[in-house]
Amino acid sequence: MKNFTAAVSKGEKGFAVHNSVFLPFHCEIISIWIGKEMSLLSVPDEIVDLGDAEVIGVREGESYTNLVFRKRGDLAKELGNHKGHIILHAAEKGADIFNAENRHYIKIGFHDHRKELSFEIINDPFEL
Repeated sequence: MKNFTAAVSKGEKGFAVHNSVFLPFHCEIISIWIGKEMSLLSVPDEIVDLGDAEVIGVREGESYTNLVFRKRGDLAKELGNHKGHIILHAAEKGADIFNAENRHYIKIGFHDHRKELSFEIINDPFEL
């Protein structure tokens, strides 16, 4: 099992394929936001019902997590070239999610046409 704090500090990269993102770590997801950059009028979409298979699919491999956003199109086209991001509110796999110190915000950045993803642990998703 790979933890996200180590993956982020090592600068590990993920990738996107259409409406799916592959993360090089495991985590306990509490909520997910999809937001647009540079838009004062745009409010991020919040996804909290991870149990709804029509909204999001979550699959874990031995060393990765795959999130499939079923109601989205090509995420790299929509959010790539710094047009948007995904924010995960998460805790390390197996950590006590009721302890606030264990919960973090992970910003997933879409940078270019190669569909590569970067990760950053941030303090407040509303101060980007």
